[in-house]
Amino acid sequence: MRSWISTLHRRYGYSSVVLRGLVHTDFRLRYQGSFLGVLWSVLEPLMMFAVMYLVFARFLRMSDGTPTYPVVLLLGISSWQFVTDSTNVGLRSVVDRGDLLRKIHFPNYIVVVSATVGGLISYGINLLVVLLFAILNRVQFTWRVILLPLNFIELYLVTLGWTLIMATMYVYYRDIAHIWDVLQQLVFYAMPIIYPLSYVINRGGGGLISKLARLELLNPFAQCIQDIRHNLIAPATQPTIWNQFSASEWWIKLIPLLITAIIFVLGIVVFKKYEKRFAEVM
Repeated sequence: MRSWISTLHRRYGYSSVVLRGLVHTDFRLRYQGSFLGVLWSVLEPLMMFAVMYLVFARFLRMSDGTPTYPVVLLLGISSWQFVTDSTNVGLRSVVDRGDLLRKIHFPNYIVVVSATVGGLISYGINLLVVLLFAILNRVQFTWRVILLPLNFIELYLVTLGWTLIMATMYVYYRDIAHIWDVLQQLVFYAMPIIYPLSYVINRGGGGLISKLARLELLNPFAQCIQDIRHNLIAPATQPTIWNQFSASEWWIKLIPLLITAIIFVLGIVVFKKYEKRFAEVM
């Protein structure tokens, strides 16, 4: 056991030191020069939540009708904020750290991982705010909270895999940043984040619209966010892929997990394949 630990330390010890240094530097520089500093990591999703809640829940009446819906909405926005923060910073990380990568020898993937870990730290801060709102709204927590680590791991892996793919593509094609800016907006409004999935399913009356609404859960980002909402805040009102398909349709429930695994593995393979040419291209 001791030799196994020492082997891991020799192999990844230096990388872990570099990773900690980059995460600390990136997180500090992200809010450098701003008056509120790290508070912006909380204020951004809160302000977006306020706008979305007023527009969709109050004016358009797109709500599940439960007292916990505002907390569910805030949790969904905070979770998607983690994805966008990680990808937006991560896809540029190799190019932005090009000088450092040429001067100091360490695995290139560290700069991408540091961007996603920085997003994870902000996400953790936002989750504390969500918990505070949940307590104030008297949310009744259940045993399902023990499943949350699995949901967070899945969300992080699919985000990291996607970021590795885009970071690789961005080295060769800078247009990727602009394409992703548009695509992430489309994905955001296509997922049940600012509107409750139950609202669409019930409005569909069991017909084609209801079936298409359930298919939204095949998107691993949507599946993860719905699972997090279900397990933390509202298991009685939040549909998930696990309760929207019957036992005979078990293979459908595995699709988002399979997509997550494919994206994560593909991200590693693509990044490893092209990283040797990064210095030449940059």
